[in-house]
This record gives sequence, C-alpha cells and structure tokens, in this order.
Amino acid sequence: MSTWTKDRAPMTPTPRAADDATPALLVSGLRRAFGDTTAVDGVDLVVEPGSFTGLLGPNGAGKSTLIACTVGLDRPDAGSSKVFGLDVWRQPLDARRLLGVLPDNLALPEHLSGSELLGYWGRLHGMAPATAGSRANDLLRLLELDGSASRTLVRDYSTGMRKKIGIAVALLHAPRVLVLDEPFEAVDPLSAIAIRGILEQFVGAGGSVVMSSHSMLLVEHLCDAVSIMVGGRIVRTAPMADILSQGTLEEAFLSAAGRPHDDHDQELSWLT
Repeated sequence: MSTWTKDRAPMTPTPRAADDATPALLVSGLRRAFGDTTAVDGVDLVVEPGSFTGLLGPNGAGKSTLIACTVGLDRPDAGSSKVFGLDVWRQPLDARRLLGVLPDNLALPEHLSGSELLGYWGRLHGMAPATAGSRANDLLRLLELDGSASRTLVRDYSTGMRKKIGIAVALLHAPRVLVLDEPFEAVDPLSAIAIRGILEQFVGAGGSVVMSSHSMLLVEHLCDAVSIMVGGRIVRTAPMADILSQGTLEEAFLSAAGRPHDDHDQELSWLT
C-alpha cells in the first residue's frame, strides 16, 4: 500500500519504482449480464501507470457496471480485472488496498459524521488513528467539508457533499489507482477546481486514474487517454493527443457512437 510523506499533500501516493510492463489496471474479457440484457460485453481495457483515462459513453452504455466489476463490487460472469498484476477476485484484499473507488450510488454509513466516517475507514485499513485523523483533516479541508465534518451526519449531506466525502474515502488510504464514477456530478464550481487539482497532483506523482464522465470538456482537459463505451463494449481507445489531432473529442465520440454530427441540427418547428 502506498505511503505518505510529510512534505506531500494527503492525496498523493509516494512515487515508487514500478515495472513498466505491468499495467496499473488490466481488464480482460469482462462480461456481465442481467437476465437477457448484457451490460458489459467482453470488455478489454489497459490503464498504464501514471495515466489519466476518461471513460465516455451514452446513458446505458454499461460504464457503471464495468466499473463495479472492475473494482470488485459486482462479480462479472466472465473475464478478469487485475491491479498491478493482482487479481481483484482471486487476491481481493491485496488488490483492493491499491484501489481507491468512488462507485455509482455510493452507499455510506448514514449515521456517522464525515469525520467519523473517515476515522472508521482508516481503522478498516489498519491505519494508526493519528495518521488517519491527520489525513482526514487535510482532505476535509481541501474538499471544503471541514466546517460541518464533526457535526453533520452523512444522511444530511447534499448530493455534492456525498460525492466529496466519497472522494475523501477513496483517497484516505493512499491508493495507487483511483477509479471514479462521475466524481464531479453535483459538485459546486469551487470544489470542482479543488478536486481537479487533487487528481492532477495524484497523477503527477505516479498514480493512475480512471474516470467516467458525461462532460467531454472535463475529460478533454484532464485526461491523456480516452475509452468510448457503447452498448456494453469499448468501441474506441486512444491517446487524447491522437484524438485531438484529428478533430474534437465530441466529433470522435459521435463517430464512435454511430451518431451523425448534425443530428442536433434537425429542426423542431413546434418550439417556435
């Protein structure tokens, strides 16, 4: 598990030597079906150490299911997911220590305050109370939750506050890989700027991030690689630089999704 240094901000994993041949995250042939509906259909995905990968797709593409199966929250019907070579399902404890996860519809202990939640999470990871408390204070301050952290229960958090405390939970144990499902959803602009800074620092220090988002501007700004998912499959994966050298991310997304770029130009005469 990553360690912390005194002169580093609390979201940053300590840089370490890594085997360049070992992907930070390797998803192979992942499949998940619910009855007659196949949500994830044989997905392969490689995330390199120190990279920031954006996961794009229309509603219902299977992004959240893919994330849940990748990090060990939902067992796939077939395929595997490995974090630095550790199989999420065969070596769950070791693999999940390297993961920080913000899933869709995050379930949290509703009757704990923000501070209590982070303290509890630190204990689950075997952290010394003083270390967990220090990191929690730093994260709560950076995410602008410190004013209410000791007195407001999670059940009383707004949607944006729940996202922010979920990000703090994902970061507290200093993972090497972050997998985030819509981390900026319902987050206020000032907090969004802070989260962007945290993620950029994390990647700059050697961490890897996979982030699903419906904001192509955000993905374009933050990510160095993008995977586009449609109908349960990854239909295109490319470095961001390659995509932007051929046009815009929006154009690449529409093309991969099989949507004409001028679809939105169809006239709705009844609006005027």
